[in-house]
Amino acid sequence: MTDSAILTAPKATILIAEDDLEITEILTAYLEKSGMHTLHAANGLQALELHSTHQPNIVLLDVQMPKLDGWRVLTEIRHRGDTPVIMLTAMDQDMDKLMGLRIGADDYVVKPFNPAEVVARTQAVLRRTMATSEPQAQKALQLGALQIDIENHAVLVDQGTGPLEITLTLTEFKLLALMASAPKRAYSRAELLENCLPEGDTLERTVDSHISKLRKKLEQAGVRDILVGVRGIGYRFWDRK
Repeated sequence: MTDSAILTAPKATILIAEDDLEITEILTAYLEKSGMHTLHAANGLQALELHSTHQPNIVLLDVQMPKLDGWRVLTEIRHRGDTPVIMLTAMDQDMDKLMGLRIGADDYVVKPFNPAEVVARTQAVLRRTMATSEPQAQKALQLGALQIDIENHAVLVDQGTGPLEITLTLTEFKLLALMASAPKRAYSRAELLENCLPEGDTLERTVDSHISKLRKKLEQAGVRDILVGVRGIGYRFWDRK
């Protein structure tokens, strides 16, 4: 898989957990120039909150974070799942590196670092993790009675007596498939606009209109309360099972 393939629909989301604003701004500029979407946490507690809310593709995690240090944040992330983590450490000591790898870090970068190197390492981890999950992305998503056939752009609802196909526009299908691929993850309107809407749709409120129409079609087929608004952010697919 090429770097350009990695960074398309949906964009990779990178959580930068770093209390040094200057470092954060530099990393943000380099990562976004490379086509990634970034989030920022200034302390360990905020990092865990944003990780839970946004489910980023990778976390760049500073070891010496306020409130909760990087080791404790990494430990909690590993309890939650397998989100890739690259540790950022100012201490070039083998013990620190070994601790991070033992807890479950995927890589580490020692400060001061070249931002281009961080981008390259981030892309390398994305290649590895997204390539591993790519075959699964081509299969149909089964979420309760709802089946989303990614390859054939079809949405079916099991109504007991047989499947009912829901007719969606391309934009509606993209919105549903993207959010259903990561149930409970909150997507901002900007992310949904960027990944799912055709050229020419440039206003974030356009997303609300498409979501409203999509909800109505799902409700008419008996599928309710799965597209949930998240105040101040956007929307999420809520799989209650």
